[in-house]
Amino acid sequence: MTNNPESIIAGILQFNVKTGDIDANLTSVINGIHRLGEKGAHLIVLPELWSCGFDYPSMIHAHAEKTPQLIEALSKLAQKHRMIIAGSLPEKSGDRLYNTMMVIDKDGTVAGQYRKIHLFSFIGEDKAFTAGNHAVVCDTSSGPIGLMVCYDLRFPELCRSLALQGARMVIVSAQWPESRIAHWNTLLQARAIENQIFIAASNRVGKEDDLVFNGHSQIISPDGTVLACIIDQPDGITAQIDFNEIDHNRNRFDCLKGRMPSAYKP
Repeated sequence: MTNNPESIIAGILQFNVKTGDIDANLTSVINGIHRLGEKGAHLIVLPELWSCGFDYPSMIHAHAEKTPQLIEALSKLAQKHRMIIAGSLPEKSGDRLYNTMMVIDKDGTVAGQYRKIHLFSFIGEDKAFTAGNHAVVCDTSSGPIGLMVCYDLRFPELCRSLALQGARMVIVSAQWPESRIAHWNTLLQARAIENQIFIAASNRVGKEDDLVFNGHSQIISPDGTVLACIIDQPDGITAQIDFNEIDHNRNRFDCLKGRMPSAYKP
């Protein structure tokens, strides 16, 4: 699908992902998509593992069995509202489990999927999931979109590779805790500024055991301007994205063209 619209309305859905409660989480998604659809959103980003949360070690495999049904539900919603819907879900492939960002285009087809590369060992994610092994830019009705999930945000090489592959926007699904929210805010802006692209990132809210999640889902322009942000409430936000801003910024000085890879040492 080759389509590069000059502008879109991007949306972010932020809610309390209830661990193991697929029905409740799907209801939150359906209601949120309806609200953002009424605001004209062409694209909606959902939080990380929005269907079930990090319900491991035992239950996550059972939740992954239901992911195909959830993709079918998203497909119907995407067609109904004529929008792209993206968010990460547990994906089962053989005996392996992946934390996978799924992108459903407005015609209901799967435009792309990305298996999270950087698993967060601090919470044992690497023991429950298998890491992905390649970056993904998917072609959508809103143009080329790069995909990242949560901890990926701390690895600038990944986002740079997405920009070099032509992504005009990078979307991020996350469950990023309040204790490190300053890092989240800074890294999101850094990824936008250094690559001169748009960033749209969805984080969850709520509490999980001793972890508090306070959102700060946001949409950021190529110069680092925060176009929209919602702090700690379950809600949705939208922002007008003008892709001409990318060329405007790069015509002043182009950070990608200014790279000197031969001088960089590992």
